[in-house]
Amino acid sequence: MPSVEDRFAISELLNRMGYYYDEDQLDALAACFSSEAVMSMQIAGGDLVGPFEGRDNVMALYHNAKSTQTDVRRHDITNIFFDEEGDALKVTSYLTLFATEHGETKLLATGVYRDEVAQREGEWKITRRHIDLDSAY
Repeated sequence: MPSVEDRFAISELLNRMGYYYDEDQLDALAACFSSEAVMSMQIAGGDLVGPFEGRDNVMALYHNAKSTQTDVRRHDITNIFFDEEGDALKVTSYLTLFATEHGETKLLATGVYRDEVAQREGEWKITRRHIDLDSAY
């Protein structure tokens, strides 16, 4: 299992990723993914979206989502825990997504991040991310 220091660093990575998206710091968000990152998503048990292979393709998805967004978003990442399966370090966490628009804040979505992380050039990076959203928004 990862050390306490590694758990803290990985937890901070996940929290920073939410912050970077919310604050429109997409270059910093991109740096959180490894170059070979793969991402997929499933909404309410529906069809699989993706996989998007490679950091550039993953970030194209984030850029597209951000370009159509009119509200202010806050990604709240909680309930982070770790599992090792073979060579993979898996990290599971909850997502609670809030949106504020026209002075009104509402719960936009909830879900689960299922990530794999690895050390790349001395830093923890997301190598694989699957997002299970509980409902469409």
